[in-house]
Amino acid sequence: MPACWRPREVAMGMRVMMGDITRLAVDAIVNAANTSLLGGGGVDGAIHRAAGPDLVEECRSLNGCKIGQAKITKGYRLPARHVIHTVGPVWQGGEKSEPEMLASCYRKSLELAVANDCRTIAFPAVSTGIYRYPKDHAARIAVSTVADFLDQDPTLIDVTFVCFDEETAALHRAAITALRQD
Repeated sequence: MPACWRPREVAMGMRVMMGDITRLAVDAIVNAANTSLLGGGGVDGAIHRAAGPDLVEECRSLNGCKIGQAKITKGYRLPARHVIHTVGPVWQGGEKSEPEMLASCYRKSLELAVANDCRTIAFPAVSTGIYRYPKDHAARIAVSTVADFLDQDPTLIDVTFVCFDEETAALHRAAITALRQD
């Protein structure tokens, strides 16, 4: 187990770490994509740069992706076999189905992972960057959605939340801890 993963963070098949999602050798990494799937800023741009131009070419053939949905591609130059692209909601105050759409991003990504024989998957904090989803709410939705999925489907053995900063990592750890205490 890498030194950056702390045993107290492991619960129900979930881990939290800080780092660069493009460097993880897992079956699938999740891309917090935009609806075009053709790259952008933040995690999306980093994944596209690391994977190389073949990723954009495959994404062109997918005809975009709707909010709350997910599509899968090869990983190309990434250590991950697959990239699962999901489009999170833009935060508009929480009254425009944002929580349901964000939960759907995680659920649809997990369903695609299982359908493509993935046993390990890594997620960024979907929608918490330029889409301004509150990080604490997003962490709780991410952790509870993944935990519910793992309860129903034991196929995935390791889900990693890869966080850009310590604040986001702490929020994911707290969400896992709260879930364990329920």
